[in-house]
Amino acid sequence: MSRYRASRLPVHLGPAAWNSLLGLQPAARVLEGARTADFVVIGAGFAGLSAARRLTQLQAGARIAVLDAGRLAEGAAGRNSGFMIDLPHDLSSEDYAGGGDDRMLIGLNRQAIAFAREAVEEYGIAPDFFDPAGKVNGATNAAAQAHNESYARHLASLGEASEMLDPTQMHELTGSRHYRSGLYTPGAVMLQPAGYIRGLGAGLPMRGVDIFENSAVTGFERRGGGWRVKTRSGTIDTERVILTVNGHLESFGIERGRLVQLFLFAVMTQELDSSALSKLGGQPRWGITPSDPMGTTVRRIDTGQGGNRIVTRTCATLRSNTVPRSGDLKRAARVMQRKFDERFPELAGMPMEHVWAGHLCLTLNGVAVMREIERGVFSGCVQNGLGTTRGTLTGIGAAELACGVESDITRYFAAEARPRPLPPRPFREVGANALLRWKEWRARDE
Repeated sequence: MSRYRASRLPVHLGPAAWNSLLGLQPAARVLEGARTADFVVIGAGFAGLSAARRLTQLQAGARIAVLDAGRLAEGAAGRNSGFMIDLPHDLSSEDYAGGGDDRMLIGLNRQAIAFAREAVEEYGIAPDFFDPAGKVNGATNAAAQAHNESYARHLASLGEASEMLDPTQMHELTGSRHYRSGLYTPGAVMLQPAGYIRGLGAGLPMRGVDIFENSAVTGFERRGGGWRVKTRSGTIDTERVILTVNGHLESFGIERGRLVQLFLFAVMTQELDSSALSKLGGQPRWGITPSDPMGTTVRRIDTGQGGNRIVTRTCATLRSNTVPRSGDLKRAARVMQRKFDERFPELAGMPMEHVWAGHLCLTLNGVAVMREIERGVFSGCVQNGLGTTRGTLTGIGAAELACGVESDITRYFAAEARPRPLPPRPFREVGANALLRWKEWRARDE
């Protein structure tokens, strides 16, 4: 292809709560008029900003432009749960154990975390926004505990440490008696994801990167030996384009019919006052992922990350047109209120200040799309629900490909197969959503 048109732009439902906690940003810099650059990165999430940072390391002095359809951290980067996970975390499995070379993947994940840690130090990002506290897989019943025990054995076979927590330890950590046990792993980082992304957005311009927000790319086409990238109010001529738009890769006509477009939903409490904190007990910061991947993720944060609040995230819906529906959000909000009340009966009925949908993209065979699409066009997309870590990796890898650099990251993704085709619509939506509802019901206590 020599011309790519964006058939649709990102649509968001509800606020990006993590971003809302941080207050107003400086006015957006919008692309206007005609410019030139050595590299144009499309998408300013974890992948796009990581790609930009890697480019500054590989080609000092290069002219780098990053374009985003909205404001930094208003998209998926401000709508996730903020877990940057180092260990295998295969959402399609029963217990997260991967099916490939897990030692290689752990090493790559830790490269991503180290890359992010260095960015925090280099750009002066608040340490509270990057907390290497580890995380816990929570279990509420015997089947869930068996998943944790299976996962612990898998980790032990890889030489990785974990610690099983009993009901008393889980209560002391969370203030909740809902959990039967938990499996603690120390290598995960608990992000304030919007704070981290906004920190990258503030630091990269100091390294010569131009970041343009509210500058949705409508398309790009070949011009001579390079590419012309177009927005509604400007153009950039460049030799190399890096696409870091996750599931919206399909919007540009790439891998159509092969990407699973999902929405997950989350709620966040109002600021917990002294009375609520006294009733709750537990530690001020922690993160629980469910032992069943279709269960419920819960985080507690404190003032360093945006206030004393609890975040609940669950429910998944497939929408192939990448547009969330208000009915999906309302249903998920009811489910999450119930799950919050079950975990924290002393706070039951507490209204949620923020309710939102977040877009993620998977493939049936769990692969990313991190490769050269055609000469001068590179992709760092499709994070399989692991946007913080996998997005960082695919962003780094796409930048390395664009610079002709080979690394463990580029070799890993180059060895992956192409995404498998999906069933045709409407069977895709009907079948997938029925399966998701069944899995959600099966994991209803998790």
